[in-house]
Amino acid sequence: MSIDQNATLKQQINEFNAQLATQAPPQVVDQFNQHINTLIESGVEKNALQVGEKAPSFTLPDALGRQVSLAGLLQQGPVVVTFYRGEWCPYCNLQLHAYQQVLPQIKELGASLIAISPQTPDHSLSMSEKHELAFPVLSDQGNKVARQFGLVFSIEEQTRTLLKSLGSDIPAFNGDESWELPVPGTFIISQDGTIRLTYADADYTHRLEPSALLESLRTMSK
Repeated sequence: MSIDQNATLKQQINEFNAQLATQAPPQVVDQFNQHINTLIESGVEKNALQVGEKAPSFTLPDALGRQVSLAGLLQQGPVVVTFYRGEWCPYCNLQLHAYQQVLPQIKELGASLIAISPQTPDHSLSMSEKHELAFPVLSDQGNKVARQFGLVFSIEEQTRTLLKSLGSDIPAFNGDESWELPVPGTFIISQDGTIRLTYADADYTHRLEPSALLESLRTMSK
């Protein structure tokens, strides 16, 4: 599928969905829509840490096994932390590519960016190389940090079967049999460890626009 890289992230996702609707079997699209509705009805995103709360401290390995700590990054400035599902998720790929495009502006505003998923470091490396990401892609095996941020849910049986049939074997990507994933969520954390922006949506086709992310950082730097 070819997507216009100059469009907004929302436009790129809409374009991807339109192409998917013409190429994927209708029953597959229906099943994914049912899965999204189940997640929305569960209210899972309401568990996410909110603005004003303190972010939990963590240290996780990057794609090359180097340890990256939130505390270390906060010494340099605010940190944007985005949780994604994995390299098998096309919406995550679009989001991380879009964030890579605005990485220079994020740095200009004195902030740093990290992406976190439950994937093993090998899969993080593959994601990082494939999309030429110039920011740390961290491996949160067992979703330990995502759980502290209030984002974790377990995929229901019907969707597990569907994902496997499409080649998205989550246990193989994550290195465990839990079938747990984070709700895609993006947080901006100020230097004192306080969350200044929370974006978490049970509908994983919705992502925080890079422009909104930059606007929030600009507001903080005034």
